[in-house]
Amino acid sequence: MSPSPPELPVADTDISSVVAENLRRVRDERGLSLARLAEVTGVSRAMLHQIERGKSTPTISVVWKIATALGLPFSALLARESASSVEVLRFDQSWQLRSRDGKFASRALFPLGGTRSAEFYELRLEPGAVEESEPHRPGTSENIAVNAGSLAVVVGDAEHVLEAGDAILFTADLPHRYEARGDETVVAYLVMTYASRPPE
Repeated sequence: MSPSPPELPVADTDISSVVAENLRRVRDERGLSLARLAEVTGVSRAMLHQIERGKSTPTISVVWKIATALGLPFSALLARESASSVEVLRFDQSWQLRSRDGKFASRALFPLGGTRSAEFYELRLEPGAVEESEPHRPGTSENIAVNAGSLAVVVGDAEHVLEAGDAILFTADLPHRYEARGDETVVAYLVMTYASRPPE
């Protein structure tokens, strides 16, 4: 039996302020009121207000909703600038987001700053975890490799069950979800690749 993977660190406490700053900046740049942003994203005005004030750390699904509705890469709302050409990402300083029930966690394995066409994440799903994902913008693909556990990836109406060592690549502009199967924590790695240009 393989050793248990280390527990994810607690999310960086500064993440709320970074998301708040980025969301305010994007909203100002686009001239969107909170009411209009709520309408576009499907996230309540009250929740958006709390996020912008840094009073609430959004869940993964909320960040996805906002980023997808605005045509932004997921990391755009989490980005912080770095002037260094080399950046070491220490495990205990990782930025991670969790689902509302805490059973699904996503940890960024790349510097959260600047514009990029691909992002790299570690995903962890506790037994019984189910994470729904909204369709991403056209041209977005997901490449997932399972390191431990059994993961069902449902894309549209098709289900694909992956075991340790298996991988999947799919176009992510359809509704999709991840489900942990069995009694072992799923550890998987996700490379999210965006279209070179936003859709017209």
